[in-house]
Amino acid sequence: MLTNMKKLFSESKHKKRLIVSISSFIVLIGAGSGYAAYETTKDTVTLSLNGKEQVIRTHANTVAEVLQDLEIDVSKHDELSPSMDTAIKDNLKVTWQEAIPVEIVVDNQPQKVWTTVKTVEDLFKDAKIEITEHDKVNPSLDTKLTQNMKVEVEKAFQLTLNDGGTETQVWSTSTTVADFLKGQNVALNELDRVEPGMEEQITANSVVNVVRVEKVTDVVEESVAFGVVRKKDNNIDKGKEKVVTPGQEGKVAKHYEVVLENGKEVSRDLIKTETLADSKDKVVAVGTREIVQQVSRGTANASKEFYVSSTAYTAYCSGCSGTTATGINLRANPNVKIIAVDPSIIPLGTKVYVEGYGYAIAADKGTDIKGYKIDVFFSEKSQAFRWGQRKVKIQILN
Repeated sequence: MLTNMKKLFSESKHKKRLIVSISSFIVLIGAGSGYAAYETTKDTVTLSLNGKEQVIRTHANTVAEVLQDLEIDVSKHDELSPSMDTAIKDNLKVTWQEAIPVEIVVDNQPQKVWTTVKTVEDLFKDAKIEITEHDKVNPSLDTKLTQNMKVEVEKAFQLTLNDGGTETQVWSTSTTVADFLKGQNVALNELDRVEPGMEEQITANSVVNVVRVEKVTDVVEESVAFGVVRKKDNNIDKGKEKVVTPGQEGKVAKHYEVVLENGKEVSRDLIKTETLADSKDKVVAVGTREIVQQVSRGTANASKEFYVSSTAYTAYCSGCSGTTATGINLRANPNVKIIAVDPSIIPLGTKVYVEGYGYAIAADKGTDIKGYKIDVFFSEKSQAFRWGQRKVKIQILN
């Protein structure tokens, strides 16, 4: 019996262990089934975070919860798609680009902005800043943006470049005249002048003048008049002249320093005179021999030569009509040689030679011309003044 009881007790323990083992197995199977069910209820979400993609499975209800689980703090400047309150669904894609601060400086005017774009070029587009091919940008347009980067822009403007008289419309950014000319590949010569000065700042619609200055030497040949030398000659009758040696003009070369601005002459200075050929004086023999012929001691006009007192008049003198006593119009014939006489001494129409006056005709008379006195005619008042009053020898020719 004891043996049977032991057998029975042993069988009873075995059955109990079997029951416990089966119970544990059932619990384990139940737990595994619950976990599997939990995992299968998650949604698959693709995340693009600052350009880097990753795939997660989540029980989050909204985009905000997903980002919160990932400890991502989204600022108002960041770019997020879709929005924070968007419900999570399977295979949803969430894109988040974190904004960074950068400084834009346009013509020395700074502006701090937040941006999510990648390059300098995209930054200008995002900020609605138009960039032309003439503007200066630093760093270059294809540069990747980094946090707190400074991006500088110098806006270009139009101005006029006048180089040696040729005008061109060009583009430039604000700079000095010197740097502007360097940028335009304008080379200056030693004498060239620039307006305004090289250190002046250029601005929109400025006019930069480059005056091309050149110094050249101009040689001009000129004739030199010959002098006249008069020599008294007692072998020649008084009143007559004879050319002994003809004159000859000389020649000189005058060297001028000429300043040209944009090809036009602005000054000329004589720096040297070079004699190429000397002039030769004209030599004239002047007769001094006196000839006095007395035919008789009768009337005065029987003598061929005698001395008279002389004055001078013009066709426009006070009380003069301009027409001689013999009808000659002196105003119409200013070069005629006429003397006024006392007809009782020298008859009208007589041809004469007056010392210092030359050959003439006695064709006029006057109320003040009495006796041995004559009045010689000149076309110009200045000539009459120079003649004045003098004693002259007169020769009767007929």
